[in-house]
Amino acid sequence: MTIERSLVLVKPDGFQRGLTGEVLRRVEAKGYTLSVLAILTPTREVLAQHYAEHEGKPFYEPLLEFMSSGLVTAAVIEGHDCVKGFRALAGATNPTDAAPGTIRGDFGRDWGTAVQQNIVHGSDSVESATREIGIWFPQS
Repeated sequence: MTIERSLVLVKPDGFQRGLTGEVLRRVEAKGYTLSVLAILTPTREVLAQHYAEHEGKPFYEPLLEFMSSGLVTAAVIEGHDCVKGFRALAGATNPTDAAPGTIRGDFGRDWGTAVQQNIVHGSDSVESATREIGIWFPQS
């Protein structure tokens, strides 16, 4: 059995609404381990690296603005198939499309803006997880 690592972010909207504990509870209830945890306001430099593939898109600047607008909980989780597993736990990117029982389905709100205020981010592949963890936790 291969143990994977993934980056999970509780975005500013989730942190402001006091949902960090619920997100982490669901991660642990799923059987994943929290191996690194930090609460911080991300710098523009970190966010620019994290969202580099979106540079030049219309939502890029608003996304960086939103993600740097407040505290974020950044976590590295570990477990069997945790990249795919956390994405299922998170639900569809658009909260309106997210199924009930998922984090975004239960707590996400669709404000009709260019930036999805959808509570959480989870790495979309093992390769992305490795890259993102290196950005958020370079010492790890």
